[in-house]
Amino acid sequence: MKGIIIDDTTLRDGEQTPGVCFTREEKLEIARRLDSIGVQEIEAGIPVMGRDEAEEFSAILDLGLDARIIAWNRAMVDDVRASINAGADSVEISLPVSDIQIKSKLGRSREWVLKRLKTVLDFCTSKGLYTSVGGEDASRGDMEFLIEYAKTIKEHGGARFRFCDTVGVLDPFKTYEMVKTIIDETGSDIEVHTHNDFGMATANALAAVKAGARYVNTTVIGLGERAGNAPLEEVIMASRHVYGMENPFNTTGLKELADYVSAASGRRIEPYRPIIGEFMFTHESGIHTDGVLKNPANYEPFDPAEVGSSRKLVLGRHSGTGVLKHKLMLMGVKPDELILRRLLGEVRSVSSKGKRLLNDAELMDMYNKLLRESEMAKGA
Repeated sequence: MKGIIIDDTTLRDGEQTPGVCFTREEKLEIARRLDSIGVQEIEAGIPVMGRDEAEEFSAILDLGLDARIIAWNRAMVDDVRASINAGADSVEISLPVSDIQIKSKLGRSREWVLKRLKTVLDFCTSKGLYTSVGGEDASRGDMEFLIEYAKTIKEHGGARFRFCDTVGVLDPFKTYEMVKTIIDETGSDIEVHTHNDFGMATANALAAVKAGARYVNTTVIGLGERAGNAPLEEVIMASRHVYGMENPFNTTGLKELADYVSAASGRRIEPYRPIIGEFMFTHESGIHTDGVLKNPANYEPFDPAEVGSSRKLVLGRHSGTGVLKHKLMLMGVKPDELILRRLLGEVRSVSSKGKRLLNDAELMDMYNKLLRESEMAKGA
């Protein structure tokens, strides 16, 4: 399969996470880090929001990054003018395409949506803009209307159709079916924008890619409204290792990028989070540590260094003698089997009673204590 084009929206949809507000310096740094990883497009903000937002968008443009910098707009000519004034030459315009949103949000009709689409697209084309057109709530839209919408985009100079699962109601099977139908019927370039309300944002994004979508919207650590969007790190690594796709991304910076966005957004990275969580490459159980010591590929889907992480073998209730011996030997100690078995019992007991892991210093203290007891017993 050919590679994907990432259009990362951390600085737009990601910042719409309740309570998240990036400073200008943080926005610039996030944009730099996205670019250094090789993200091809960055949706950098909504200039029509006001002077600060427009100036921040312009500042990102001034960085001279390799990535295409895109401004998000409602399907309104005045929005697009504000983006042009901020320096944008690439824009995203968005219109609801489901009947529920057309009627209850806009109070309009399908005919009105198509008319508005043509008006704004014609304006964008007259200004020489690269234009992606979003279909908000496309996942709940009528397929016949979605096809008509996508055809209108092509006819009026739009570069691609952004298929949005705005409230995250799709599963991968339905996503594949809908995206493939639109591509087959219109020949359109498709971008997919998925939300994680039912925990399927990444799976749905990849299903769309399998159906022929070339562009994928992501956010770092899955930031976004409600349950968030498809996480950048998951989409990149799954496309590489699950789909075996051509993958130009410099992924060694993913962990640092995630940590930076986590700190800037105030959103903690759960230790069990896929790809970049602390526990992703942390092993405790005897079966797993034994397997990892023999060959990391036994229990790791990829090398942690690939995303800038490292492997940890930890001590706890489920540890085996193999990891104890390994850790002691790293500290210059070659334990005999009798002490090793006694040590394992001590480690498991302390871990169980305290409901915690033990550190290397505690292991060494336990070992030295058992060694002294053993030597005293021999002397007696």
